[in-house]
Amino acid sequence: MVAKKTKKVIKGKNNKEEESLREIKVRVIGLGGGGGSIIASISPNLKKVLFAALNTDVRALEEVTKRKKIKSIAFGKELTGGLGTGMDKELGRKAAEEDIEEVKPLFKEQDVVIFVSALGGGTGTGALPVFASMAKEMGCIVYGVFTLPFPFEGEKKMRMSREAIKETNPYLHAVTILPNEKIFEVVDKNTPLKKALTVMNEDLARSLEGLVETIYETGLINIDFADVRTILQNRKGTKKLTYLNTAEGKLEEGTQEIVRRALSNPLYPYPVNKAKGILFNITGGKDIGLTEISSISETISQYTEDDAKIIVGIMQRNNYKDKVKVALLATGCGTDYFQKELGDEEEEAKKSEKRKKKEKEKKVKKAEGSKKENNKEKEEKIEVVPGKEERIYFDDEEKKMPENEEEKEIFEEEEKWEKPSFLKRLRKNDS
Repeated sequence: MVAKKTKKVIKGKNNKEEESLREIKVRVIGLGGGGGSIIASISPNLKKVLFAALNTDVRALEEVTKRKKIKSIAFGKELTGGLGTGMDKELGRKAAEEDIEEVKPLFKEQDVVIFVSALGGGTGTGALPVFASMAKEMGCIVYGVFTLPFPFEGEKKMRMSREAIKETNPYLHAVTILPNEKIFEVVDKNTPLKKALTVMNEDLARSLEGLVETIYETGLINIDFADVRTILQNRKGTKKLTYLNTAEGKLEEGTQEIVRRALSNPLYPYPVNKAKGILFNITGGKDIGLTEISSISETISQYTEDDAKIIVGIMQRNNYKDKVKVALLATGCGTDYFQKELGDEEEEAKKSEKRKKKEKEKKVKKAEGSKKENNKEKEEKIEVVPGKEERIYFDDEEKKMPENEEEKEIFEEEEKWEKPSFLKRLRKNDS
């Protein structure tokens, strides 16, 4: 395999920079039963990508790896006995942790790791955060492509899917989420399930193929890996939501129709509009004109924010004499889809801190108000004793006997004046 080479800056000791030329590496990992089935379907179309299937179910892996191109690892065999996890995501997590060192080499020196998983089962749902964390720790750009279960599969599966996305979110640079039910917008509801899923897999294969071609192939206006990294990195919260699609058609259809299909894949539950970053590659024949290129570029640019990063590539191929292909990658799509699961961790922390600060201020104000009320009640209980200048007592305080002789005499004299006359008489009679 000959991959396109690109420059990568490597920081060494003493902050010195060294430039080295090497192959760009992209690995696609099918995690769990569903993920394995998807990559088995798409691997024949992606010629320059490394594939791996990870599962606790040994028999399911054997089905996937009938294609020699796919490397397989059965993890957690001591815990599962080589079987599935039975929708137990905790078992899936423990199985991943048990064999993390065996899986670790898959991420070594990889530039991009794409996790493909059908969420909702125990293996993919439980193991995903463990493996994604390791991939990010090893310096890979981590891109997740996940499908969600059909509604008829039950609320529990959907809840598990959402939990997996939330737990994996801190380790993802970009994420594409495709609900299985969206397939019915492409095929008839009477279509057999296996055929319907095949249609979804083929669409995903086309989209990934367009991205891989953009990374590896040299163009008239070239997009290299550094451009892809710029678009995918440094996304937070729902800005990680990524739209990936490839559309092609004959020039006689008109470029606007081809662009429309590229921008409106019915399998996506969220739109491209207000994207923060867009990378698209136009492939056409040698006769493709500036007018067609400008028309495509201007239309796509209308779907971005004013400050969005836009990177354009152009390729010319002899076999594209009368047709055009547009491969599109858009991140930071303008939507609140999966807001709770993909919420910005830093932003949430700031909001939480503000809430705590406000609560503390409220408590302080309440305490101050309570203190003022207590002081007011105390003031109301002050007893002014007649015959004395400014000597006062509170009803909750005891009078203390002075310590020196001079004060004692004054105190005793005051006591005489303070006692009512009938008490003086009673004391005299008692004596």
